[in-house]
Order: sequence, then C-alpha cells, then structure tokens
Amino acid sequence: MANPPVFPRPGFDCLLSFSKRDNHPADLPMITKSFQYLRTIAALFALSIVALLNAGDKRPPNWVILFADNVGYGDLGCYGNRSVKTPNIDRLANEGVRCMDIYVGSPSCMPSRGALLTGRSPVRNGLNEQLWKNVSEEQIGLPHREKLLPQYLKAAGYISGCFGKWNIGFAPGSRPTERGFDEFFGHASGNIDYYSHLYDLRPDLYRGTNSVEVEGYSTDLFTDAACDFIKRNKNKPFFCYLPFNAAHYPNKRNKRPGQNFDWQVPDKYLKLYGSAATERDQKKRYLAVLSSIDDSVGRILKTIDDSKLREQTVVVFLSDNGAFMLPGRGLEVASNYPLRGGGVTLWEGGIRVPCIIRWPDRIPANSTCAEPLSAMDILPMVLKAANVALPEKTIVDGIDPTEVLVGEKASPHSALFFEWGKEIAIRKRNWKLIRRTSNDAWELYDLSSDITETRNLAARFPSIKERLEQELTNWLKNAREEAKE
Repeated sequence: MANPPVFPRPGFDCLLSFSKRDNHPADLPMITKSFQYLRTIAALFALSIVALLNAGDKRPPNWVILFADNVGYGDLGCYGNRSVKTPNIDRLANEGVRCMDIYVGSPSCMPSRGALLTGRSPVRNGLNEQLWKNVSEEQIGLPHREKLLPQYLKAAGYISGCFGKWNIGFAPGSRPTERGFDEFFGHASGNIDYYSHLYDLRPDLYRGTNSVEVEGYSTDLFTDAACDFIKRNKNKPFFCYLPFNAAHYPNKRNKRPGQNFDWQVPDKYLKLYGSAATERDQKKRYLAVLSSIDDSVGRILKTIDDSKLREQTVVVFLSDNGAFMLPGRGLEVASNYPLRGGGVTLWEGGIRVPCIIRWPDRIPANSTCAEPLSAMDILPMVLKAANVALPEKTIVDGIDPTEVLVGEKASPHSALFFEWGKEIAIRKRNWKLIRRTSNDAWELYDLSSDITETRNLAARFPSIKERLEQELTNWLKNAREEAKE
C-alpha cells in the first residue's frame, strides 16, 4: 500500500498547541491562517472526490439502433395508425422525439443500410443498387474503402454487435466481423423466411462468419441475441445494431413447395387482433407482424432498464425505407399514409420514414421534430457523443442533428439529394423536385402545403425548378465522380 500523503506541519502544530492552553490574542493570526489552510485543503479534497465520482459520468453513451425493414410512415400507432397495436414503440415516442421529416439515403434496403452505417450517400459511397441477382456470399457490396460506424467507435473503446439483416455484402472482407463488429448473428441477404431462415431456398443464418442452424422465429432470435449482448456488456460502452428482417414481405423465392404465401408471425400476435393461425386476411397478419416487432422493442427497453442503463443509453428506432406498394402481389397492406408511393420510389412514401430517438436528459420527452433530417445524420451524432472525430479527407453527408432534435436549431442541411435507378430528386427546405426518368418532365412540390405530392407547381414556378435542377445536377456530378475514385 502506498504511503499516505504528508501535509505541512505548521498549522497543525499551532492548533495542537492552542488546544493545550488558554486563548491568547497573539496566537489568533496563526490560528486564522491555519483554519484558512485547512479549508483550502478540504475544498481541494472535496473537488477531487467529486471529480472521481463524475469520472463514471464521462463514459460515452451506449447506442441501440433498431432498424426495421419496410415499415411505412403510417404503420405505427404513434404516427397515427389506429388499427395497429404498438404500445412499446408508442411509449418510446412518448419518452423521446418523433422525427416527422426524416429521410433514408435510398428507397431500397441495401443502399439504405450502407448509407446509415457510413453516413454517406449511396451515390457517393458506391453502393446504390440492390444486388439481389447475385449470391450473397459472393457480393462485395459496400466497397471495402468505406469505413463503418463500429470501426470509428473502436477508437473510443466501444464493443459492437450486429444482430439481424446485414445485406451490404457477405464476400470475404465484407462480413460484419470484418467491418468493425465484434459479434454478428443474422443473415446475409435482403430477406429470409422467418422460420426456415432460407433465402432462395438456401440456408442463410450465420454466427460470425460460420453458417449455423437455429430454430425459431427470426425476429425473436435476433432480439434474444441483442438482449444477451446488452446484458454481457453493461459495464462498457456498446453499440448494438439490431436490423430486423421484419416486416419484409414474404418472398416466393424463399418458400418450399406447398408453403403458404402469408405474412409470417407467431399465433400469439394474431390473437391480439382476434385471429387464429389459419387467418388468411393479409392485413391482419401484417398488423400482427408489426406487433411482433413492437414486442421485441419492449424486450430491448426492458433489458436496458433491468441492466440499469436507461440514462446511459440512446435508443433509435427507424425504418430502412417506406412500405412497398408494388401492384399485383396481394400484399400491399402496409401504410405510408399520408405520403405518396412507397419503397423503390423517390416519392415521399419511399424515402420519408418513421424515426424515434430516446436520449434521456438530452432530448425532451414526448417531443416532435419537423425539420428535414437524414438517417445519415446518425453516424456523426454517435461519433460526436463518443468524442470521435469525423474523417478529414472523406466527405460525410450526415450532419450531427442533436441541437435540431432538442429544438435549438433548424435543419443543418441546405438540401438533401437522391438517386435511385433512373429517378432523381432534391429536397430543399419546403420544395421537392423529382423526375422519374430522363424522358419525363420535372415535377415540383411544396411539401409544407402538399405532403401528398399531388399539386405539381413546376409550370407555376419555373425559376425555382431551374435552380433546384441545377443544384441537383451539380451535386450528382460531384458525388458520382467521388464514387469512381
């Protein structure tokens, strides 16, 4: 044991001698100085104790990102849906902020996920397509030059886990544990059968880089793994990324002969809507799928609370793109209300998504944010909170939105830009300019009064159309050039 500190003696000697004799006026100056000295020492000691106690408070926050698949803007109770039962997600909204005007980087899941994890537009980061025609294990997907959020967080001592849908490349060098995550349990492809875990009738479930067979409903399995990760790492800063497979629509390519082509969900969630396992109403089955996601959110929140991490943990819930509204499949039962269109389009229904952020003691509870933001803003927000610097030589399209979310500033974005297939669009303040193909005419909408994109104002405001067209053209040119480097 180290020797205790040795204090200077004069003041203490004086006090000891003073206590052994009667008061004497000549001793008072020395006594006064001694008391002042003691008060200074006591104050410094107290400050040291406070500093030690506050040292634990300087630990950066934990982050849990719950990334739903194809959940629409109008699918949740807290976004106005009166048919669905999502009490846990609604509670999360009551305890945090609902983002009413936040966009993903793409209307399709693969580039949307790449944009979230890099903070960079799909046009810029080199992954701006859905590589569904290729075997997942052969896809490089997101170029290896791109740095992912968990790779940045290692500098701040974070441990990171990914549990669920990966879908940004699974060739050697592209897998989660090769791109910054310490743990991975999930699937490589864009969707799997919820029970058999097949994609294109091939097994698609991995732990790390190894193929595994585990029985169970995929949403429950991924939630189990995420809860276990939180419990095991409660004493260190962690980043838990839970990209659900739900509520992706059933894919015929994943079905064995004779298997029902239904939204898949355990019976207990169908019972919430008065239905049995034999229910063929796809709307009811879809609502039950949303309730199964909600139940998983509740389990995550309970695990955080039981681990006494509520005040230290930021929880983000959002969707990777809008619900799909593709005709002819009989599965168009989700809701992007009141937005136009859906997944794989650049209408608002394809790129504006539900997003809730709970940050205790930082973001006011039961609040809303109507400023235009981007899912790409999450990366710089996380890094700022972790005191990790953004790269100096790499353009990050996201901008830390924390001051916007607490109501202190307006949107940090002068404009938001999109490209998907032949479609291109720009959102600048209240204006949205969109063109479906190079042969189509430009359409201009004032989203402040026309969120449904039904009144084309391009002919009425040609100068606004031209300015936005030029800004979009210039941005796309520069971003595409960077993607080639």
